[in-house]
Amino acid sequence: MSEQPAPFRQFIVKVHGRCNLACRYCYLYEGPDDTWRERPAAAFPEVLDRTAARIAEHARTHGLKALSVILHGGEPLLAGADTLGRFTALVRDRAPKGCAVRAVVQTNATLLTEENLTTLARHRIGVGISLDGGRAAHNTRRVDHAGRPSWPAASRGARLVADRFPQSYAGVLTVVDLDRDPVETYESLLALRPPALDLLLPHGNWSAPPPHRGGTGTAYGDWLCAVFDRWWKAGRRETRVRLFEECISLLLGLPPVTEALGLEPFDAVVVETDGSIEQVDALKSAYRGAASTGLDVFDNSFDEALRHPGVAARQAGVEALADRCRACPLLAVCGGGHYAHRYRAGHGFRNPSVYCADLQRFIRHVAARLADASVVPSAPEGGAP
Repeated sequence: MSEQPAPFRQFIVKVHGRCNLACRYCYLYEGPDDTWRERPAAAFPEVLDRTAARIAEHARTHGLKALSVILHGGEPLLAGADTLGRFTALVRDRAPKGCAVRAVVQTNATLLTEENLTTLARHRIGVGISLDGGRAAHNTRRVDHAGRPSWPAASRGARLVADRFPQSYAGVLTVVDLDRDPVETYESLLALRPPALDLLLPHGNWSAPPPHRGGTGTAYGDWLCAVFDRWWKAGRRETRVRLFEECISLLLGLPPVTEALGLEPFDAVVVETDGSIEQVDALKSAYRGAASTGLDVFDNSFDEALRHPGVAARQAGVEALADRCRACPLLAVCGGGHYAHRYRAGHGFRNPSVYCADLQRFIRHVAARLADASVVPSAPEGGAP
């Protein structure tokens, strides 16, 4: 591990801590960590003001040339598009000269309207959308608090972004669902014309396994391989799939840019609605308080958060991995998998990912496709060299 921790470059700000949906599988509101109940629903102006100041302070301290602000929740648009715009403007105004600030709101799309999107576009805030697929049948578990389907409003919002505000469209995030056909799910999402697609494995661990995870099977790896082949066959022109591009980059020896794969130090931090500084929400799928640091933006800098033992462990690279991972030939690509997926009660996070077999299956499959593509056919006899 480096003596100097890597600075944060992604600031996930909870502008609103509640959601207008009640998705039946939500690890945040249905999982083991219910600390969200103890926090205000929306971030007060003084919290956002102080957060902007702390982000700028961190950027100055580390000479950052670029950083990302992810406006998150809950459903961040419950705070109002104007609030998101004002906060983003605060960060940009206070960031040091020469530091580019990229802002994205991650939304379930149900509150996207022409007016909201106009406001977001004016403030140069990208729009990332979370969906389970591109059809009503894929989103049956995404319902509101009265049990009504969210798809009609979400699909309207997604198509409005694609049709009227393509310059704001950051992409679609989808969690892998073994109950859905992989290729059908992928193709349904293509109909929404996302410039990028994030495919995430469901948050689970050895003590609370993901759905349908049993034994040493590779159902999740098989699902990803099926979509990869469909994407690869199309020449990767239809949309970017970040997990696939990440895996290819790592296999080619290039540095990673997400936490799903690779060994680069993790660089994201969360600010909750009350100003608490926390680690990423995925850890809340492990146990109550797993993401807590005991710090807040009023009394503590982000540099203090970098020294927190939990953050340090996320940045320790190989040193934080299980012996089995350190001996694996896929280590440089897999990186041990997502940190939250390594948890086992009583043993902490120093374990292989609960998706270890799936990741091996997927990475080897991508490597094989790359190898096939790199084979140059021999020239026929009598032909040109």
